[in-house]
Amino acid sequence: MFNEKFKEVLAHEGPVSLTTWANNDAHVTNTWNSYLKLTEDDRILLPMAGMHSTQADLAINNQIKITLASREVQGTIGAGAGFYIEGTTEFLDSGDEFDQMVSEFPFLRQVMVVHPGLVKQTI
Repeated sequence: MFNEKFKEVLAHEGPVSLTTWANNDAHVTNTWNSYLKLTEDDRILLPMAGMHSTQADLAINNQIKITLASREVQGTIGAGAGFYIEGTTEFLDSGDEFDQMVSEFPFLRQVMVVHPGLVKQTI
């Protein structure tokens, strides 16, 4: 699901936008490319420190839309590549993956797991 161009974007720092919605209200928050970790079975692990509004939305509606980009990667029309992801989520607060993420991001309180249904390059 995640091609080499996607992995190249993740290897460079850039903003990540997370969009969630519940109760007829959308919520957008940001993080960084370097915080997203891909698993061998095509999931994304993301450390959650704050993001309380995001998590509250996901408790009602577990769908998420994500955009990420890097100007350092050649895109479809020049410098800069970006991706759009749609998926569903769950949270981890224990287990091997949680422990691995805590070792890299000691500030986290939970790990968001994104199960992507759509991944497409936008630029």
